[in-house]
Amino acid sequence: MPDHVEPPTGTAPDEADQPAHRSGICAIVGRPNVGKSTLLNAILGEKVAITTPVPQTTRHAIRGILTRPGSQIVFVDTPGVHKPKTLLGSRLNDVAQNALDGVDVAVLVTDGAKGVGRGDAYLAELLAASGLPLVGVVNKVDRIGRNAQLPELAALAELAEFDEIVPISARRGEQVDVLVDLITARVSEGPPLYPPAMVTDVDLAHRVAELVREKAMVAMREEVPHSIAVVVEEMGPGRSDGVTAVYATIYVERDSQKGIVIGRQGAVLAQIGTDARPEVEALIGTKVYLDLRVKLAKEWQRDPKKLTELGY
Repeated sequence: MPDHVEPPTGTAPDEADQPAHRSGICAIVGRPNVGKSTLLNAILGEKVAITTPVPQTTRHAIRGILTRPGSQIVFVDTPGVHKPKTLLGSRLNDVAQNALDGVDVAVLVTDGAKGVGRGDAYLAELLAASGLPLVGVVNKVDRIGRNAQLPELAALAELAEFDEIVPISARRGEQVDVLVDLITARVSEGPPLYPPAMVTDVDLAHRVAELVREKAMVAMREEVPHSIAVVVEEMGPGRSDGVTAVYATIYVERDSQKGIVIGRQGAVLAQIGTDARPEVEALIGTKVYLDLRVKLAKEWQRDPKKLTELGY
């Protein structure tokens, strides 16, 4: 008997037993206000996309990165597809459709409380034509009785050949983990696309601007929410130690809207700052001096040059 035995070549048994790492990109698609951004935040366990009761809040394709043992899924939250009334609306629809390029799985989200409609049928047809693995989601089931869920699930199933259909409540986090597992099972083996600690590739200044826009839209929800755009002009060390200074501009379309956003003696603008500051501080990790200004950008939703300047 030899006193030394060479170990076998190849993969060690413990490595061979390890499941393969999965990674891929999943687009979250749906009509306005069905809960796509709320779903993204629930999946990540962190607020990456702003949410308001106002339809068409999301204006960009927002990537959220979920890294778990053995997998990494990049979720792309898209603007709600709708019948556009402005150039901005048309561009938002383009953003949503372009988000399907290069993805591995698509999720169609519907509003269980409002029911499946023609807009859902249009999107289901669009997604079915893409040839992507397709998962259907009936959201907001916490707002309807259990018996009312079955007709909604059946109505969604009639729109396309879904791989899976899942009832969820993104607001409460119900069935969200089940949905993530179903999506993960439909992406290929591969290495992570982003560093494990990364939650989004959206830059900090844009995230701060979105938080300000969220608070402004909520404050203006009965008046000028869609006429609001926000740009962070400057961000850096403040005058005091441990304070970050943020200078942001809220743009409106008409001169009369400036007074509405500012409010009597600046009360509305001050409230927007007060509401936004805690979330901006939590995001940046320091105390924040938040300086908000209001400027006019005439008819910016219909002006190609202005839209580009504002990041749309």
